[in-house]
Amino acid sequence: MEYKELKDAACRRVDELKPLIYEIADALHDHPELGQHEVFAAKKLKDVLKNHGFAIDNPVADAFPTAFHASYGHGPFQMGFLAEYDALPEIGHGCGHNLIAAMSVGAALAFAKTAGDKATVHVYGCPAEETVGSKVYMSEHGIFDHLEAAVIVHPGTDKTYIGGTSYATHPLQFTFLGKAAHVADATYHGVNALDALVDFYGRLKEYEKTLTERHIIGTIITEGGTAPNIIPDKAVMKATIRALTVEYLEGKMLPEIKKIARDVADAHGAKVEMVHYEPLYKNMINDPKMDVYFADAFNQLYEEFGVRDDDYAEGSTDVGNVSQVTRVSQPEICIGYDIAAHTKEFAQAAGSDLGKIQALTGAKAMAMVALDVMGEKY
Repeated sequence: MEYKELKDAACRRVDELKPLIYEIADALHDHPELGQHEVFAAKKLKDVLKNHGFAIDNPVADAFPTAFHASYGHGPFQMGFLAEYDALPEIGHGCGHNLIAAMSVGAALAFAKTAGDKATVHVYGCPAEETVGSKVYMSEHGIFDHLEAAVIVHPGTDKTYIGGTSYATHPLQFTFLGKAAHVADATYHGVNALDALVDFYGRLKEYEKTLTERHIIGTIITEGGTAPNIIPDKAVMKATIRALTVEYLEGKMLPEIKKIARDVADAHGAKVEMVHYEPLYKNMINDPKMDVYFADAFNQLYEEFGVRDDDYAEGSTDVGNVSQVTRVSQPEICIGYDIAAHTKEFAQAAGSDLGKIQALTGAKAMAMVALDVMGEKY
């Protein structure tokens, strides 16, 4: 068949899979699970894929028991579909990962049906995107290196969008350590860890004014002492430190910020410990050609969309790490209006009729784009 006919066949297959795609979306929405605890979701998706002839394994089982890899076929073209399925505390699927799982599985099944013997289809179950980011670990261990491309569609609001990027981020915790003493002790004055931390906070704000590239530094003090009449011997700050590129973040910002912290600690006679409490999420690189394929697909599906500038970024995602090792495109598909992600309202949209209808559109678009990328070589 010609590729237009293959695309039409893939879309028909998604329509045939509508009950299954809806079932996945509803089941995960009704059973939200936090990152690294997605037992129900992982089993549900693996059972579906196994029932459709996919072989199942988990190459990162030691680190992420609720991850999985499903493969189908033995063709030369290696195509990846990324599934996320973790939820948010107290909110549920406030980022729509139930729809991501449904879309990616539906798209993979449709692509497998239409690609024939030209492709090997890979579905990756990727836990804990909201926290420790399994795709970070998977990327570091070469899980995606053999892929020629990977796709994922993320739920969004107000309008469907293609393009843009994401912030590279490497959260950092600073613990300043001093010596406790009673504030009225005339002979033993201690070392005030909170003073050191407050000094560091001020210097961090001044440092931020010197940065010449877009960035984010968000901070909270999580520990500053136990009683006002006791000089604090421990003070703790958590910081989310972000830049538009991993090179600016890791090569400039973090080394300079760590030096400021050490200098402040020395000046106060204190010590400072620094630890990255979450892994490095690299910036997203949306493949330009795949973005064009998504634009063509959305046009054919009558889905209105906008195109974001290359430097447009709102948040961070571990899909960025995948995009550093293979071609990736991650559009956002509209599932509601006048709502924000990570809210109960967004979670309601992720379980709505509109959300599921849009999941069908997203699955069709991913399958069509996979066929376009395959068509470049085979």
